[in-house]
Amino acid sequence: MDIGRFTAQLAVLIFLVGLVVVIFARVRRDGDNRRRLRIEELNQCQESRRRRLAIAASEPGARKRLLKAFRRDDKVQGRQGRKEPDALRKTVWVLDFHGDIKASGVGQLAEEISAVIAAATEGDEVVVRLESPGGLVHAYGLAAAQMDRLKDAGLSTTVCVDKVAASGGYLMACAADQLRAAPFAVLGSIGVVAQLPNLHRLLKRHDIDIELLTAGEYKRTLTVFGENTEEGRKKFKADLENIHQLFKSHVAERRPRLDIEAVATGETWYGRDALDKGLIDALGTSEAYLVSRMEEARVIKMCLETRHPMGERLGMGISKGIEGGIERLMERLDAGRWEKR
Repeated sequence: MDIGRFTAQLAVLIFLVGLVVVIFARVRRDGDNRRRLRIEELNQCQESRRRRLAIAASEPGARKRLLKAFRRDDKVQGRQGRKEPDALRKTVWVLDFHGDIKASGVGQLAEEISAVIAAATEGDEVVVRLESPGGLVHAYGLAAAQMDRLKDAGLSTTVCVDKVAASGGYLMACAADQLRAAPFAVLGSIGVVAQLPNLHRLLKRHDIDIELLTAGEYKRTLTVFGENTEEGRKKFKADLENIHQLFKSHVAERRPRLDIEAVATGETWYGRDALDKGLIDALGTSEAYLVSRMEEARVIKMCLETRHPMGERLGMGISKGIEGGIERLMERLDAGRWEKR
């Protein structure tokens, strides 16, 4: 009996351990290969907040009457909704893009744009809240091509810039039918820059030779370790000029009323000056624009969220906690300079 009891317990333990391993493996697989679609109807969120604030600001005796009034409004809107289906109303789809130097979010943006194109109907609008200081040419070239897909699909597009859309960021933003920016948002930087160190003289001083073998006259123009030639510098500069010309042509095609030669100097402008230059169409924040659109359309924010494995989520939580602690410490040290002793 003891042996049988031990064997049964061992079998149950092995089964439970195997079950846990299978669950973890599946969670890891799902986190690696699947994205979760998150949808938020901003009209409902805005109305919910308005009602909560109205109730909080009212006198205690008037709160019940206010709640009854809200319920009555919901019933009236429900009856009107049955008479006039929501499908007859226009929809504003909201996407967010926060770009780094590699435009690493372009893959997610492409999937979100594909989903919107598949679901949108005639008359719908797509609003992209864009924030990017620019980065690699090929990465932001791909991101700009994704933005062009919206126009090719016949959808009205609006890009809202609250902070910055410079260089590659502006390359993306100029594809919109309407480009709006906050008064102190940074825009422009229609130019190209490249730099690299050269350690040839340091290596030569220590009698270190670098052998660079190429097939093709311009396979390598400038190098980090080899000796750069004037011919190589000229070719490298010519390549930069060619990229700059492509950049200018891209912007000029999408904003034909813009004096491209006057703004393609690599400079940046704040929102008000950018409006005078023709880089944008209107001033205003993304929040103000979306609130105004709520009066006549459903405003739906959507994004694809990657489902990270449990271990990765734990690591990200610890990392954010450490970063938050360091930031609070730095803020405290900075604020301490202004406190009286």
